[in-house]
Amino acid sequence: MQVTETLKDGLKRSYTITVPAADLDAKVTEKLVEAQPEIEMKGFRKGRVPMAMLRKQFGERLMGDAMQDAIDGAMKSHFDATGDRPALQPKVEMKGGETWKQGDDVIVEMSYEALPEIPDVDLAKIKLEKLVVKADEKAVAEALENLAKSAKSFEDKKKGTKAKEGDQVVIDFVGKIDGEAFDGGAGEDYPLELGSGSFIPGFEDQLVGAKAGDEVAVKVSFPAEYGAKHLAGKEAVFDCTVKAVKGAKPAEIDDELAKRFGAESLEALKGQISERLEAEYAGAARQVMKRALLDELDKLVKFDLPPSLVEAEAHQIAHQLWHDEHPEEHGHNHGSIEPTDEHNKLAERRVRLGLLLAEVGRKEKVEVTDAEMTQAVLAQARQYPGQERAFFEFVQKNPQMQQQLRAPIFEDKVVDLVFAAAKVTEKEVSKDKLQKAVEALDEM
Repeated sequence: MQVTETLKDGLKRSYTITVPAADLDAKVTEKLVEAQPEIEMKGFRKGRVPMAMLRKQFGERLMGDAMQDAIDGAMKSHFDATGDRPALQPKVEMKGGETWKQGDDVIVEMSYEALPEIPDVDLAKIKLEKLVVKADEKAVAEALENLAKSAKSFEDKKKGTKAKEGDQVVIDFVGKIDGEAFDGGAGEDYPLELGSGSFIPGFEDQLVGAKAGDEVAVKVSFPAEYGAKHLAGKEAVFDCTVKAVKGAKPAEIDDELAKRFGAESLEALKGQISERLEAEYAGAARQVMKRALLDELDKLVKFDLPPSLVEAEAHQIAHQLWHDEHPEEHGHNHGSIEPTDEHNKLAERRVRLGLLLAEVGRKEKVEVTDAEMTQAVLAQARQYPGQERAFFEFVQKNPQMQQQLRAPIFEDKVVDLVFAAAKVTEKEVSKDKLQKAVEALDEM
């Protein structure tokens, strides 16, 4: 077997792999000898079928297997010997494939882009600032007030009071399209909080100003993307009878409220809120510090990038940003979206940092455990209520999806490793300053 270099230009590589016909024939014979003891054929005892007959019966199929084994073996030997790691799956083409016949040598062209040599980074020299925010009494009080509002009750308002946004109206209603009632369009004693957005757009607005005893014809149009197809896009009238108007009353901030949220006392609830807030602040601060780390690494390290990776990333960025700007477009029938210079520049940064973090992780033997993958799959599965099992099966059969779930876990573990090695100083700041730092991330 012979491997001949035909191109070495930057990270681009091409080689010709020649597999002699004699080697292929020997490989076929080896496979036949290995299988012979288990083969039965009419007129012969098990294991006694002549080699010539076996070759006639199975030789052609085994020749294909022998070719694949030989080429795979040559590629593995090549990568082991050179130390090259392809950025993407190598492109392999057989020369003269249409005219090749048994007894000919097999000649294959293999081309790929090699991953670059990535310089070492002295992580201990990286300096980072970690923003720290304490949960003050004001923040805890605001959180308590929000909990009290979420646990609110409604009490009847004075007779004749007009309903306003935030009030609750108790209604009977019957929905009609073209004068005919439709299934699922009626209800009795339904408590509807005005301004909650729980009904079709425009429905609640038309009940603002209504009083107990009023009858209101609410005219609405079902959204075009409404879940029930027989109603989607159609105009309807709901005949509503207002039976009561109730005002919201927040719950008292006391031990009873705490117990409703699983705490033993109000002080215990305050402690839980404080811990939760500080965990949220820490998560936001980590985002800010991670961006600072990536900026620092981007300054420290430069190396050649595989063009195919940059091109793919640039197209992905352009595609994603286009959909962000056109949220009404859910499909992909929008024609080609060409990356701009800005997209290409961002792609280069992402590819460079991705390769760098991957190399740090490889050298430090960072791995994503089965338990971590299971947690990631569980978190994703919760987004598909009732279809969790189907989602699990989909992930098990889809290596690309597995990689999508594994990649962010791996990156976070590498980032944490770098944080631990870097010089990190803490700086206590206000919640507002942390918020501004987080908002600035979107502006970069």
